[in-house]
Amino acid sequence: MGRPRAFDEDEAVRAAVTLFGGRAYDGVSVDDLVSHLGVHRNSLYKTFGSKRGLYLTALRRHLADDVGPLLDALADAPDAAAALRLVTSADLGLLLLAITERAPVDDEVAAEVNAALAAVDRAVADALGVSADLATAVTAAALGIVLRGNPDNAATALAQRLSPRT
Repeated sequence: MGRPRAFDEDEAVRAAVTLFGGRAYDGVSVDDLVSHLGVHRNSLYKTFGSKRGLYLTALRRHLADDVGPLLDALADAPDAAAALRLVTSADLGLLLLAITERAPVDDEVAAEVNAALAAVDRAVADALGVSADLATAVTAAALGIVLRGNPDNAATALAQRLSPRT
């Protein structure tokens, strides 16, 4: 019989989300994980298999805990401005880093990212009552706004462009 796990896996994964979301996959070493998560190296490998295994677990947690609620909130958005503010104010740090850093080189990360983006596109399309193609463009614009900064002003300007003229 093996020794009981000496760490809370859920807490370790949440801490990994924060660490990877702040520093990206390549910016986090196994030593960083061991020291920040309070997990022994052997326990990390036994539980997650590798740094990549922990990263995938953390990415999936981020998608469930941060992107999932965004999808729910978009369903209740009263207008384009509110929908865009929801996207631009959501905690999407790890998703954005995964899009740019890991998805181009890791098919499994790419699949997770593409599924999440497709879900956001569908939620935006439903919230705004627009076509799938326009929703994809709006999602891309919203994520670009997040990357460029000043999300409130830019989201409001974009929402005004999308709103029908009265």
